[in-house]
Amino acid sequence: MNKHRLDFFSHCALTIPAAFLGLLFTTQVLAHGETPASLQGIAVPPTPGLLDGRNPIVVDKKTAIELGKALFWDTQVGSDGMSCASCHFHAGADGRFRNQLSPGLLHKNAATRNTFEPTASGAAGGTNYTLRQSDFPLFQLADPENIDSAVLFQTDDVVSSSGTFLARHRDTNGFRDRDRCSPVSDTLFHAGGQNTRQVQNRQAPSVINAVFNFRNFWDGHANNIFNGVSAFGPRDKEARIWLLRANGALSQVPFRLENASLASQAVITANNPQEMSCRRRQFHELGKKLLPRRPLAFQAIHSEDSVLGPLRHRSGRGLNTTYKNLIETAFARRFWAATGELPVSGGSNYSQMEANFSLFFGLALQLYQQTLVSDQTPFDTPRVRGPAPQRPRAFNAQQQRGLEVFLEAHCFLCHGGPTLSNAAHPRILFPNSTLSSLRLVNRKTLNGAFSGSGVFFSLIDEGFFNTSVSPTSQDPGLGGKDPFGNPLSLSRQYINRLLQGTAMPDPVIVNSCELDNPFSEDFLAGELIDDPYITGSCGARARSARIPRPEVLRAELPKLELGRATAAVDGAFKTPSLRNIELTGPYMHDGSLLTLEQVVDFYFRGGNFKNTHHFATVVFPQGFSEEDKTALVVFMKSLTDERVRWERAPFDHPELRIPHGHDTQNIDPRSRFARDLFLTIPAVGKNGRSAELGPIKPFHTLLQP
Repeated sequence: MNKHRLDFFSHCALTIPAAFLGLLFTTQVLAHGETPASLQGIAVPPTPGLLDGRNPIVVDKKTAIELGKALFWDTQVGSDGMSCASCHFHAGADGRFRNQLSPGLLHKNAATRNTFEPTASGAAGGTNYTLRQSDFPLFQLADPENIDSAVLFQTDDVVSSSGTFLARHRDTNGFRDRDRCSPVSDTLFHAGGQNTRQVQNRQAPSVINAVFNFRNFWDGHANNIFNGVSAFGPRDKEARIWLLRANGALSQVPFRLENASLASQAVITANNPQEMSCRRRQFHELGKKLLPRRPLAFQAIHSEDSVLGPLRHRSGRGLNTTYKNLIETAFARRFWAATGELPVSGGSNYSQMEANFSLFFGLALQLYQQTLVSDQTPFDTPRVRGPAPQRPRAFNAQQQRGLEVFLEAHCFLCHGGPTLSNAAHPRILFPNSTLSSLRLVNRKTLNGAFSGSGVFFSLIDEGFFNTSVSPTSQDPGLGGKDPFGNPLSLSRQYINRLLQGTAMPDPVIVNSCELDNPFSEDFLAGELIDDPYITGSCGARARSARIPRPEVLRAELPKLELGRATAAVDGAFKTPSLRNIELTGPYMHDGSLLTLEQVVDFYFRGGNFKNTHHFATVVFPQGFSEEDKTALVVFMKSLTDERVRWERAPFDHPELRIPHGHDTQNIDPRSRFARDLFLTIPAVGKNGRSAELGPIKPFHTLLQP
C-alpha cells in the first residue's frame, strides 16, 4: 500500500500558490522529523499570586493539596454519592461501561435529539445499557480504510459518563453523604417509572496532565483565568469573592488568577445538575454542608496514601480533621476569617468561609491535580544521538518505526510538544517562541486539494480542530457560546474585534503579523489597513501587520465556509494528550471509538465524512501499510506511564464506591429512583495496586464481545 500513499506537500502543490506553499514549508516541513520533547523537567505553568508574592492566596501548599485530594475523591461533595473522581478514576478517565449512553442532546433540531437509537450490535441501547465491543465504532463504514465506502451504521448517541438523578435540591441535611432532594420526573433517563442516573453530553477526558492545558473541557469553556466563582473567567462580570480588609472591612471584589483553568473547570462540575448535584444547589450551601465534616468520612484511606496517609482517621475511614480546619491552614485569613454572617442569595446565614467555598474548592483541586503529572514513559527516556527522528533510548525497533509514522503522517501538527497536545499552554508548546503573543489564535491552511473544497486559509483556536468525527450539527463544540452570549472561540472573538473595534471578552493578544498565514497573503493591499491592535514588536514581520477593513470583512462573512473571514471553530474540539491513551478509551469527544486501531483507521481514511470545516491538512487519506499502522499503535502504547497503570504515587487514591448502572430486577416501589448498582474501587497506597488486584486495564478489555 505504501506506493499509493499520498504525500501532503506534493499533493497540495497542485493547487496552492508558490508563496503559500513556501509558508507551509517554513512552518511545517522544518518540524518534520523532530521527535517531540520529553515531559520530564517541564514545569507546570505558574499561577502568579497563588503561592508567591507579598500576599499569597495559599499559605500552606501541602495542606492545600491534601484538601484538594480529599475534595476530588469525596462522595460527600455530590448530592447523591457522586465525586469528581467518579468520572475520573480510571487513569484519570471513566472506566464504567453500564448506563453510559446519552442521546444526541446537542444535535440541533434533530428528531433523534431526545431519543436513544439501537446500537451497532443490534441491541436496543438506551438507559442502563451494558456496552459491548460490537457496539463500536459508533460510525461504521463498509471499508474502514475508505471514507467513500458505504455507511453501515451511524448514530448521534454518545458514550459518556452517568452522573446524578434528576432532582431538586432541598437542603444538605441528608443521610450519610447524601443531600435531601425532591425527585423530578425524568422523561429521558428512566426505566420502569423510576429515574435513572443522567448521562453527560460528552466523554470524560483524563485529568492526568490536564494542568498543562491552557483551557479545559472539550470546548475550552473552562477559562484560563479563574474568577473564584464560575468557569468563565472575566466573561462573568458578576463573579465576586468576599475579601476581609486589613481594617476589618468586608467587601465583594472581582478576582482574576491566570493559568488556573483547572480551578475554572472544578467549580462548574460540583453543582452541575447532571454531573454531581441536585438542581439549584449553590456553593455556599455545599460549603455549609462540608465545612464541619470529616473529609472522606465514608471511604477507606490506605495507611500509605502518599498525601492523606498522615491524616488518616484511626478508624481507617476518612481523615482526622475537618474541611474547615484544612481551609484555615491552607488559605490566607483574608478569605475566611471574618466573623458574622453575610447576605448570600437573599439570605443572611452564611459565613465568609461558606460564601467563598467555590474559591477554596477550585484552587485546592487545581493544586492537587498539578501533582498528577505523568512523565515517566519509554518515550521520556533520553534521546539517542543520531539522524532524525532521534530515538528515545528505551524504544525498540517497532516503537521507533511507530514514532516515524507518527511524524510522517503529520500527527505531531495537532499532538505536538512534550504533552503531545497543541492545547497545552503555548509557553510549553512553543518554548523557544520569540513572538509577542502566546498565539492562541492562528491562521492556517484549512483544506487540501483532495477535499474537493479548494484550499483556503482560516482562523483557528490553536489546539482545537474539527476532524470530522461527527457532523457539526450534532455538537457545535468550540463553535458554541457561553451563558453571556460570547463566542467560546477566541477566533470568533477576534473577528468581532476586527468588525466592531471592541475588546475581546478574553484578554488575549492576537497580533496579525504573527499568524502563520497573515491577511496580507490573500487580501489585496487596498482591502487592508494597518493593525491598530498590535502589542509588542512585529520585528521582521512588520509588513504583515495589516488587517482587513471592517467593510471588506463584513462582505466576506456571508460567503460562509469559503470566505476569507473563515473561523474553523464549528465542530472543533480540544486536542487531547496522547499520554496514557492506551488506558483512557473510549476515544473522541463522543466516545465513538473503542480501540487505538479504530482511531488509526479513522485518521488514515480522513475522518468519517467530508466537510468544509475539516482540518484536512492533517487528517487526510494516507496509504500506510498494516505493519506501519500496527507500529503506530505500539508507539502510542509506549506513552503509558507504569505509575498510572499500577496507580503508584502520585496516582494512588482513597476507596471509591461508584454508581454503575441500576438493578431493574429488585425494584423498590416506594422510591422514584432506580436502585443503584455499584463498582467499588479499593483504596490504594503510594506503592500502587497489589499483584492480586492487577494493573488498570484498557477500556475495551472490560467489555464483552
